[in-house]
Amino acid sequence: MSTPGAPLPPRSSLDRGSRSATTVPEMEMLRRRVWLQQGVVSLHLEDITDPWLRQAIQNEAVRRWGPRQQEKNHGR
Repeated sequence: MSTPGAPLPPRSSLDRGSRSATTVPEMEMLRRRVWLQQGVVSLHLEDITDPWLRQAIQNEAVRRWGPRQQEKNHGR
């Protein structure tokens, strides 16, 4: 709690705990805005129903940026 009229504490990109997680509707609005303004597409692979198209997009992402890191808690 701060004193009324006191300056706000400095903000940092390293301070991850003070902001709530982005909601699904907020992410959809962000994806739409980025598509309309910059031509960048952000998709969840699980949302792509065509298996061939999903695999093609995944292959291109792996080619450009490498494979995703898998969780290491198999059966634990």
